[in-house]
Amino acid sequence: MTFPARGLSRRQLLAGTAATALLGLPALTRAQTRLGKVAYGQGSIDPFFAAGYVALKKGYFGENGLEVDYLNSQSGPRTNQLLAAGQILFGATAATAAPALTLAGKPATLIFGFDRKLTYANVIVRKEDYDSGKIRELKDLAGKRVGATQPQSSTWLMAVYLMQQAGIGKQVDIRPLGDLATMLGALKTGSVSASMATQSMMEQAQAEGWGVPIFDATAEQTWRTLMGGDVPGIAALTLRDTVERRPEVVQAFVSALVKAQDFLNTHSAAEVTDTIYADYLNAFPREAIEKTIALYQDSVFLKDNLITEDAYQHMTAIMGDDRQFSNEQLKQVPYSACVDMRFVRHARGL
Repeated sequence: MTFPARGLSRRQLLAGTAATALLGLPALTRAQTRLGKVAYGQGSIDPFFAAGYVALKKGYFGENGLEVDYLNSQSGPRTNQLLAAGQILFGATAATAAPALTLAGKPATLIFGFDRKLTYANVIVRKEDYDSGKIRELKDLAGKRVGATQPQSSTWLMAVYLMQQAGIGKQVDIRPLGDLATMLGALKTGSVSASMATQSMMEQAQAEGWGVPIFDATAEQTWRTLMGGDVPGIAALTLRDTVERRPEVVQAFVSALVKAQDFLNTHSAAEVTDTIYADYLNAFPREAIEKTIALYQDSVFLKDNLITEDAYQHMTAIMGDDRQFSNEQLKQVPYSACVDMRFVRHARGL
């Protein structure tokens, strides 16, 4: 974005910048339209990152003065490590990352919400095991192996949570398998009896004829019964130090994602798939991606990108009870410490 300064004196520009700063918002002046290069890591390859892919493909970051180096950071824990080490400025991964990093001594904050459900909280099994009656529901996984990405990752946390909800928490071997693609392969070959799965993984396994879901988190009634309401699944985050020192960069980044979300809100699943499939999602069957995006548009994407306090509390309830942290630890990371929606509100004129 460029903001013409013709007819304004240097003193007027400085005064305007100071006034904007007093309001707590990043100043938008010609001098700030080139904000430099930033690294941005997304924790896997999946349609739930569609807003990020759209912003990259459509050049929205560049329009706001940012040159974004994008990388697939492969998992939530690795994304967190890169962010904490300063190797990326922004990350997108499970929203649980902000309180986890903060408790680890690297204060972090969620700055943009991608969704309102944990789309990686599905569980799939091999069709042969389902058809034989061997595994029909979560409790049938007692004594078996379930695949997740890495220990302390979002898929690991949800595996622990779901198995506890099914009453078999201590009877399941949750295996760290690396990334989402490896998880599918391990299930298909029988290395594990079940796997945590994103919607696109479920679609692919079903389309190929070998996989069946036994828990589908995208079903509204299932979700409401288990979770009680919205829960932030995927979010963009940065270190609190970045928010304090470089608010204009954070605003430019968030504004690009908000514009991308508006594209998702106003275009068909086919149009969205046309835009991002070839560059970012071609490892999956195109039909599965389009179907997944349509479902996400209907009931998963967080259309205003605002993470509420209620949603955050639903999330920390899943993290607590010593699954990931104690309830006492989580009292140290309230909504006010780990969520900052000012940049989304500013981008949306709220």
